[in-house]
Amino acid sequence: MACVLCTYCFRKKVIIVLKSKQRKRNKEPLTPLQQIVFEFAHVLVGAALVAITFNIFLLPNQIASGGVAGISTLFYNTLGFEPAYTQWAFNIPLFVAGIILLGGSLRGSVLYGSKTLAGTLFLPFIVYLTRGMEPATADPLLAAIFGGVGVGLGLGIVFRSNSSTGGTDLAAQIIGKYSGLSLGACIFIIDGLVVVSSAFVFGFEFALYALIGLFTTGKTIDLVQIGFGYSKMAIIISDNQEEIKQGLLTTVDRGVTKLIGYGGYTNHERPVLMCVVGRNEIAKLKKTIKTIDPTAFVIVTSASEVLGEGFNKK
Repeated sequence: MACVLCTYCFRKKVIIVLKSKQRKRNKEPLTPLQQIVFEFAHVLVGAALVAITFNIFLLPNQIASGGVAGISTLFYNTLGFEPAYTQWAFNIPLFVAGIILLGGSLRGSVLYGSKTLAGTLFLPFIVYLTRGMEPATADPLLAAIFGGVGVGLGLGIVFRSNSSTGGTDLAAQIIGKYSGLSLGACIFIIDGLVVVSSAFVFGFEFALYALIGLFTTGKTIDLVQIGFGYSKMAIIISDNQEEIKQGLLTTVDRGVTKLIGYGGYTNHERPVLMCVVGRNEIAKLKKTIKTIDPTAFVIVTSASEVLGEGFNKK
């Protein structure tokens, strides 16, 4: 009887463990409250990363690569103002102006406004707390590169939570609303003015370092937003499109979408196949097509982000 009970208990424990693992594999979606907490955590972590990067890379090496952080670097080295105070002095009025002037962009979304306010206040706070940290390097070039990576990583985390750290982003939105310029152009103008000012304060060479930091920041933000999962999209035009379709489905094991196109010269209907594959599968795709129809017209282009079955589902 004891053996039977032990076997039963063992089987029951195994079933519980298997069910627990299955629940972990099939993660349930976050509740609205959990999602809000998750996004606020992203804002705080990203803002903290930007602040620490600013103190150990950018500020000690006089890299003013745009934004309110760049302005605070200029003020610190010319007037001796504490960078955190300068950032609060710019960020808070800009946030209030954004609420008043942008209207729907901030007031229309209480959650977005709350997260932006959190980033606006928390980033200078961490700058103040970590102001005594030792610089990571005394080389301006290394500081520009790794400072740009750190700031881009932090801002990318904040942007992924559909938020902002305020500052010149809000200034650019306000200028764009009343000037008709695009947001990108406004940000470029503001950051450009900061970099040009750094050339007068620190010298032309340090302005070039600031440009390197600004470029690195932008590329890192793109990487965080899009990720490493670059895929390839193939557009295929062939008279043997049915055979190619079957070949891609069986050999490459990727889905194929059949589009209807028309020849520009003949104006005749011409089926077009579209297939998205991973980078490591593009050679197999081209080989499959060439084996079936060496004369097929194939266009291969990069797809920076693919969502759905077989790729990123988030």
